[in-house]
Amino acid sequence: MLTLQLRFFARVREELDCAALELPWQAELATLDELQHALAQRGEAWRRVLAQDNLIRAVNHTVADGDTALQPGDEIAFYPPVTGG
Repeated sequence: MLTLQLRFFARVREELDCAALELPWQAELATLDELQHALAQRGEAWRRVLAQDNLIRAVNHTVADGDTALQPGDEIAFYPPVTGG
């Protein structure tokens, strides 16, 4: 089966109580924004976390914009901004 692998890190993982998801590939989830919108339908916590302006998204280990096309087998990561000191 064709799937998308989703990973959630740091505060995003904690707030969603979810480290990873495997979703079946769907043509209607063709972009990162479409996937994020579909995930937000999972409940209030998902809506709140995924609506954060500073949320970083990556596709296959590369930071991506919302119009980035998704392909079966892609790994999508969601994480908060990281700062160092």
